[in-house]
Amino acid sequence: MNYDNLLSKRVTGLKPSGIRRFFDLAATMDDVISLGVGEPDFSTPWSIRKEAVDVLERRKIVYTANSGMAELRKSIAGYLDRTIHTQYDPDHEIVVTVGGSEAIDIAIRSVVNPGDEVLVVEPSFVCYAPIVEMACGVPVPIPTKAENHFKLTAQELREKITDKTKLLVLPFPNNPTGAIMNREDLEAIAEVLRGTDILILSDEIYSEMTYGGKHCSIVEIEGMRERTILVNGFSKAFAMTGWRLGYVCAPALITTQIVKIHQYIIMSAPTVSQYAAIVALEECEEDVQRMVKEYNLRRRYLVEAFNRIGMTCFNPEGAFYVFPSIQCTGMDSETFCEKLLEEEKVAVVPGNAFGESGEGFVRVSYAYSLKHLMTAVERITAFLERHGGKA
Repeated sequence: MNYDNLLSKRVTGLKPSGIRRFFDLAATMDDVISLGVGEPDFSTPWSIRKEAVDVLERRKIVYTANSGMAELRKSIAGYLDRTIHTQYDPDHEIVVTVGGSEAIDIAIRSVVNPGDEVLVVEPSFVCYAPIVEMACGVPVPIPTKAENHFKLTAQELREKITDKTKLLVLPFPNNPTGAIMNREDLEAIAEVLRGTDILILSDEIYSEMTYGGKHCSIVEIEGMRERTILVNGFSKAFAMTGWRLGYVCAPALITTQIVKIHQYIIMSAPTVSQYAAIVALEECEEDVQRMVKEYNLRRRYLVEAFNRIGMTCFNPEGAFYVFPSIQCTGMDSETFCEKLLEEEKVAVVPGNAFGESGEGFVRVSYAYSLKHLMTAVERITAFLERHGGKA
């Protein structure tokens, strides 16, 4: 059979994830220190796990409502009211999804028509542009700059808007850079969008991991809630990556369309995970604070270490990544990562995996123990001594 004629051209034209490539390479080698995957090294808090065990014992494993359990949607609404001071109707404006990734996918598909332009802030997580393409939209990157700490500026946004612009993807706190947008930054973005019909997809999966102050959501800015689709989940803050649970919040007219897609492709999110998520939201604030405090220690260590050895790194204030420059080596991002893995058995992700504006940088995750990070820095220091760094 000639599969070239049988497979979807749209899908075969997509590039594989640059993150997974280096993760898969590292998995084939011994004694590798991997700083490539954004997965918390903490165990899911015990109260969450205990609830899951109890649910299994009670055999409450049945389909839930398409939008998710009513009790969970009510808990999500209460959590958002407490944290970002924004009210959502749990009956009509919240949909529980299989992770934040599904939330992003169905949110984009619910609003994008063929030919619509979607502005994607870069560097950013690898899924946005491919999902836009699969929805027959046109991804339009907005490169951000290291000198601005990878924040989106009003001028950068304004220059990319056309009469075809439908949606702005606003991924802050940011993966891979760790950049955040404070209230003043968001006010400037809101001013550009006022008077337009441009929607916002605000991916706030790292919202609890903000180190320079409290996280501010774009929905807190006057006039922005009505045009924003907010995505969040449980993977990062609650160390629940494998539980596969996220949620999307938006005005009811949008969530009505989102639910249509969700019910046909998923039906409902995992039942056990939904019960466990209620406990996460209602009982685990101290657990989250404990994990964030430890991430902050690791963040400060890595920023100081990379700047000391010549990999210039701005001070990221969100998520659990640093994004140091590799300019001192004269290598491009992929060459640097390949050589570092081969010579020192340390896996990091090339910056260009997150968009062309990420070239010249690498993403390093600190969702690993401080001991793990210190060993990695020792090996990277040795690598730089051979390849032009000031280490």
